[in-house]
This record gives sequence, structure tokens and C-alpha cells, in this order.
Amino acid sequence: MDSGWRYRVASVAGVVVLTAVAVALVNNATIQSIATTIPILSRLPTDPPTGPEFTIELLVTIAVVVSVFLPLYKPRPRRILDAIALAQKRVLVPALVLATIGYFDYSYKLPRLTVVLVTPLLLVALPAWFVWIRKRPSSNGERTIVVGDNLQVIEEVASEVNGTLLGYLCPTSVITTIEQTEAIADGGTNPSGLERLGGLSRIEDVLVEYDIDTVVLAFEHADRAEFFGALDACYEYGVNAKVHRDHADSVLTASGGVGTLVDVEIEPWDIQDYILKRAFDIAFASAGLIALSPVIVGIVVAIKLEDGGSILYRQDRTAVFGETFSIYKFRSMIENAEGETGVKISDEDAGGVDPRVTSVGRVLRQTHLDEIPQLWSILRGDMSVVGPRPERPVLDSDIQTGVVDWQKRWFVKPGLTGPAQVNHVTGKEPGEKLRYDLEYVRDQSFSYDMKLVSRQIWSVIIDIIMAHKNH
Repeated sequence: MDSGWRYRVASVAGVVVLTAVAVALVNNATIQSIATTIPILSRLPTDPPTGPEFTIELLVTIAVVVSVFLPLYKPRPRRILDAIALAQKRVLVPALVLATIGYFDYSYKLPRLTVVLVTPLLLVALPAWFVWIRKRPSSNGERTIVVGDNLQVIEEVASEVNGTLLGYLCPTSVITTIEQTEAIADGGTNPSGLERLGGLSRIEDVLVEYDIDTVVLAFEHADRAEFFGALDACYEYGVNAKVHRDHADSVLTASGGVGTLVDVEIEPWDIQDYILKRAFDIAFASAGLIALSPVIVGIVVAIKLEDGGSILYRQDRTAVFGETFSIYKFRSMIENAEGETGVKISDEDAGGVDPRVTSVGRVLRQTHLDEIPQLWSILRGDMSVVGPRPERPVLDSDIQTGVVDWQKRWFVKPGLTGPAQVNHVTGKEPGEKLRYDLEYVRDQSFSYDMKLVSRQIWSVIIDIIMAHKNH
């Protein structure tokens, strides 16, 4: 494949077609009769669905399998054994999901015999497909490039790389003198003989064109725009990333790493955790917006009656890998509240009184109802229900100068609530907040999410009751 998109389309199409063929094949009456001659399968009824029932069951199976194979759609170089192992591991997940659907006896369940027969077919067919279309890695070992903004750091890091080092990416602006320009033009070499493959803007093209396995980051400073932009590209293309140990404080690294270069945990959770978490996010946000619709109307009326100003307030917040996104809150301050003070953490976070907060806004903050519009951000996928609370970019920059490891919060999607929130830790205590957030990144699970959500809902109920008593 010479294009990331062509690979993605081919991989998804192959999963859809092979799954459909497998389901159709095992639902054949003759096939099922032959299968039931096997003693272990003899007790399963041969009742292949027909008509609309078969169509529904076919679509359910395809949807489950396609969703589970999401990580394999990235155009990443894979060796044959890697492709087989990863694909077979994924096949077992939809088998369990489809069996669970059958256990609850839903109307669109697959017959047990169908699930039993389709699983071994997919265990053979899907790995074979991904082997066929896989991007071929180099036979000389792991294919690696160095990405950085300082030639000296790049050369130092390059000497620590194992495997096949193909070259490096570096901004053209770094090449300042005439001698450097002549020696390190595109396609040229630096004094150590390492080939320059282009500027940082070419990273995505290079990852695909050269079938890269690993990117080693060699930036002088782990800044948001370039350092984390390179990590974002690695994430999108399923490429491993390493970083010099001096920058380990800026990234989430695998525990127990040794040596000068350490592995970056670009995806700290398993794909099943991401899928389950996203499903809960959609269900929670949808139910919340519907259930709270009368409250939303009341809040809109109250804000308008107080000062006639805008209803919503937009803020930029830091997302995954230091990117930004917009969230909306019900306006709880006077209009243009930060015009004179600038961006700052509210005095209320430290237990004080913020004079910029309106009367209606004070109630909204005490009851957390000003956060309701963020359910829309969750539905859009910008946020999750549970995760590190996103800070404003300006405040993020200020906190980074005094708190080591702060950027590690950027490796997971930010949340409406999290362990710091349920333990009443605010931005006034960034060190303590970070401790709770990193604990969550390391220990996330669906049961842990449910525990945090339950505690947050209970806390909101208590705050509503207290606010009602005070007013």
C-alpha cells in the first residue's frame, strides 16, 4: 500500500467482506448438519436464520468485529508473526461479545452454533488478510528515524539507536549558516553521515513512505507544539516512540525501562478499555442531556433575567498531546470577566469569594450545574466522563514551570470528573492534582470509572442540598 488511506480502506473492507462470508457460510443448513456430527457440537440446535433475521444478525456480527479490529487499521509496518498474533487476539474478543449477546437472549442474538463455527473461520481468514495487505518492515531489523530540532541532540541520540536508522527530520530553520545549508540540505547528510529526510511537517509522509517502526524524539526542549505534535503523529500511525531519558518527565513511559532511550506509552490503556469507556461516555452524556433538559431551560431563563447577557461561556482547554479544544459552560461570571484580570484560577478554588461571579452563577457553581453543557463535549468525543480535568492552555503553561510530570496528563482524554475532583483537589494544588491524575492513568478500569462517577454524583447531590439550605 502506498497510501495510509488506501491501507485503512482495504483493511476495513477485508474485515467486512470476510466476516460476512464466514457468517453466511456457517449458516448454511448442510454445513451445520455436518458440524453437529462432531460429538461436542451435537447438542447445539441447527436453526440457521433466514430473511430479515439473518440480515440483522449479519450486521450485528460485522459491527462487532469491525469495531474490535480498530487498532489494526493503522498503516503500520508489521512482520508476519506480529500480524497473525494481533489479528487472532482480536478475533477472540468479538467471539466473547457475540456469546454475551446470546447469553442475554436478545432478539438479534446469533445462534450458539453460528458463534462456535464462525470463530475458527475468522481465526484463519482475518489474520491471513492482514498478512496479505500488511506493510512490509525491513528485513534488516527495526526501521527507525530520529525527529528533533537540535543537530547536536539528534547526533547524540542517533548513536544510541539499535536497528536500522534511516535518517532524521529537522526544521529547515535550524540550518542557519551557509556551511550547514550546503551540508544538510534535503537528501544530504550531516557530518556523521545521517540522512536528512525533510522538515517536521513531513513526519506523516515519512512514517508511511519509509515503513517506520519507531520514532526517537530528540528535541532540545519538550515543547507542546513540536514535541507532542510528533507524538500525535506516532499515535495516529501506530508507530512506537522513544525519548531520551532526560525528557522522561514530559511523557508517560513504560515502567522499568533501562538505557538512554525509553519507550513512550502512547496508548496506556488496552483498546477494549477505550471502546467500553467511549460507549459509556455516549450513554451517559445522551441520558444526561435528555434528563436535564427541563433544568437547562430553567438555567437559561435565570441567566437572562439576571443581566440579559450571554448564556454560554466558551473556554479553550488542553486536550490529548497538548492540543486544544473548546468547552462551553453556563456563564457564571459577569460579561468579559477576564478583560481586566486576565486568565487566572478562580478565588473560589481556594475557598475564597470571587467578586466576578454573579448571583445566579454562584448557585450554578455550588451545584455544578454550570458544567452541564460539557455533556455535549463528551458526546462529540472531545472529553470523557472520567479523566484528568482539562486546564486552560495559559494555566497549563504556568503550572508546567513548577510541577514536574504535568504533561503526562496529556496522554489520555480529559474528563468531566476524576479522582482529583472527587477528592476536592483543585488547580490551586497542582502537585496533589497531578498525583491523583497519574494514579488514574495507571489504574483506569471500567469499575474504577463507575466508582468515581458514583462518588461525583453523590457529591453533587450533597452540594445541591446544601445550596438549597443556604438560599
